[in-house]
Amino acid sequence: MIAAFTLWTLCLITTNILAQNTPSTMSNVQVDDIFYHTVERGQTVYSIAKMYEVKVEDIYRLNIGSDESIRAGDKLKIPQKKAAKISTIEPERASDYIYHTIQARETLYGVSKKYGVSGENIVEANPGLSHASFSIGKTIRIPAGKKQKPVTEIVENEKGAKEIYYTVPARETMFNICKTFKVSEKELLKLNPELAGGLRRGMTIRIPLIINEKEIPKGIEPDAGEVNAMLHTKREIKRINAAKVALLLPYNAESQHTNTARDLITEYYEGLLLAVDSLRNQGYTMELFVRDIGDNASDLRKILNDEEQILKDVNLIIGGVSNEQIKLIADFAQKNKIKYVIPFAPRNDDVLSNAYIFQINTPPNLLYANAIYAGANLFAKYNIIFLDTKDKDDQTEFINEFKRDLKERNISCKDVVYEASDFPASIEACLSTDKPNVIIPISSSLDALIKIKTVLRTIAETKPEYKINLFGYPVWQKYAKDCLDDFHALDTYIYSRFYADNMNQNVKTFYENYKNWYSKSPIMSTFPKYGMLGFDTGMFFFGALHNYGADFENNLSEIKYKSLQTGFNFERANNWGGYINTNVYIIHYNKDYTITRSDFK
Repeated sequence: MIAAFTLWTLCLITTNILAQNTPSTMSNVQVDDIFYHTVERGQTVYSIAKMYEVKVEDIYRLNIGSDESIRAGDKLKIPQKKAAKISTIEPERASDYIYHTIQARETLYGVSKKYGVSGENIVEANPGLSHASFSIGKTIRIPAGKKQKPVTEIVENEKGAKEIYYTVPARETMFNICKTFKVSEKELLKLNPELAGGLRRGMTIRIPLIINEKEIPKGIEPDAGEVNAMLHTKREIKRINAAKVALLLPYNAESQHTNTARDLITEYYEGLLLAVDSLRNQGYTMELFVRDIGDNASDLRKILNDEEQILKDVNLIIGGVSNEQIKLIADFAQKNKIKYVIPFAPRNDDVLSNAYIFQINTPPNLLYANAIYAGANLFAKYNIIFLDTKDKDDQTEFINEFKRDLKERNISCKDVVYEASDFPASIEACLSTDKPNVIIPISSSLDALIKIKTVLRTIAETKPEYKINLFGYPVWQKYAKDCLDDFHALDTYIYSRFYADNMNQNVKTFYENYKNWYSKSPIMSTFPKYGMLGFDTGMFFFGALHNYGADFENNLSEIKYKSLQTGFNFERANNWGGYINTNVYIIHYNKDYTITRSDFK
């Protein structure tokens, strides 16, 4: 379990190359055995392969050079899974879908006709589909088990009796179906239990063949305008009186947790309770179902089985630490159509195919890609200097990608290798008086900062013709005790997924309330602060439930919570997947000893 928490450390991943920003001119015309995926910033070949349940090696094989790097805007050939052909089964897994790349001038109606699948079923299979996301080059999935049968098709059932497959048109009624086909409502319900939930346009239902085949109505073509209008449908807000939330965390687990890890989970829970109290004081009503899920998957599996009747009625689940626990909760949430918040793990594959997941912790590849993009924008007109101090914790992958992004934008940069004996002279020789300078150490370590900060500060304070800035890493927040004055003197910027300004009145109030409630202070040596993470999570999601109901994802852009530490900017992983928090902060230690925190979105 310790491993789950080490995911919070701020080292760079060493797997796939970050996607950048050069578009490809490759055609995206789809053929039977492949479709095309347009790479987005922060995606890797691994994440794309997981999204479509194909092998990484197959993507490499179809896309020469993708094993070395991919960039945002590239179009990758993806093999269409042979097992996922239109069939008569009901789709339950990713392998029960085929994928379609949207072409120029294509419409939902056209795709529906192409695959013989109703517009309703395509929209249902792609919860993120809208007028905005139905665009050239985007991918949607087509449900394999939802083949739309024409009204005139007659089949034999398992008992040899003939039945009609009837696709329900707009404005159809049960009364009219019974009258037309001379069948009772009871018989229809027996063959089609789903009708108990109401008759809906686009449903394909079974009807016993009682009338003469010549009396069967001709096939009813769906109206193209009505099908395409589904992409513009505005969903109604269904408010709930009292939000029900399940917290599934290993509060008292012993075997694999260090004391610190257990304390952090407890602190996270305590922060959530402070959020509950704050919102209740504002008139919000909610019920909490708190369960200790233990160290391993077997404890959680038992809870989900034994308490299924209680848990399946909640509006939101928060919890899970290990990948096994997350998978179990994710499957349970998807089965019961419950929103699920993953609070800690930054790397999770379930979010790529489960529309009910909200992943709070920005995945490393996306965090770094966004930080590079923000940094390149911020320093586009600067003299950029990468400084190699030959220390541990080097961020080589990050720096290489940063340089590649700069090259793509035709922005020049310089490289300097630190040598103690001549560092003042060598760094000054690289500085510019015509434009501001930004120095980016390759190492994120405190040792690297200690080596360079005094020299840089001396130059900045004694030679005003040089404007000097530093740009660095989230872990630098830990060095504020030793380097805060230097950060301000050097006009320093860092990127991070979290930051709390201890001078902010709301942050001060949180610390006061925490101490009053629990007669202790939060653990101050960790970044992020877990109590504050729990508070921000509770305020955002509990408030969303109260204001917008269980389907609050339809109104994410309306949620205006100003966080203490962790910002929220959720974006769908794809048209059928869940939501990933893409928020990144750029933190600026200003020369006037103020600190500003800006959202990068």
